[in-house]
Amino acid sequence: METRFSGKSWVFGDNVDTDQITPGKYLTMITAEELGKVILAGAPGREDFASKVQKGDVLVAGRNFGCGSSREHAPLAVKGAGMPVVLAESFARIFYRNAINVGLPILEVADITKKVSEGDVLDVDLTTGKIVNVTKGETYEAVPLSEQAMGILRAGGLVEVTKQKLAQRRE
Repeated sequence: METRFSGKSWVFGDNVDTDQITPGKYLTMITAEELGKVILAGAPGREDFASKVQKGDVLVAGRNFGCGSSREHAPLAVKGAGMPVVLAESFARIFYRNAINVGLPILEVADITKKVSEGDVLDVDLTTGKIVNVTKGETYEAVPLSEQAMGILRAGGLVEVTKQKLAQRRE
């Protein structure tokens, strides 16, 4: 698993919910790739986001990102769009768990939407929690992920952790 990412930022506000990230009409899609093609189609004024985002771009959001339903479709859509990490001021707890469980790195960063402008290039280091805004020449500190969360991410998600544990029991 990569622990360093660099990409252009896309900035969203507070309370971006799972219906905005993956509207209900797309819930028949189950692969990350399919979902990535419709990511944020429900976000007001950003319905065409999926056609603009590029692999490696970084999603930046305000407070309570991923609130709403418990669907795993939302973090899978982020992965499917090729976005390697989400930076937000805070995450809804169910989105936080689902993101880690599907192998999507997420970091909480205080006041990130006040510091980052859309289009800024960000370098993100998961292991240190440091985010460098290359465009502005600033450095921000994220809340570090727990070792357990990092272990799940390194494995590629909770399903992979489970597969590894089952394989070890068989040996």
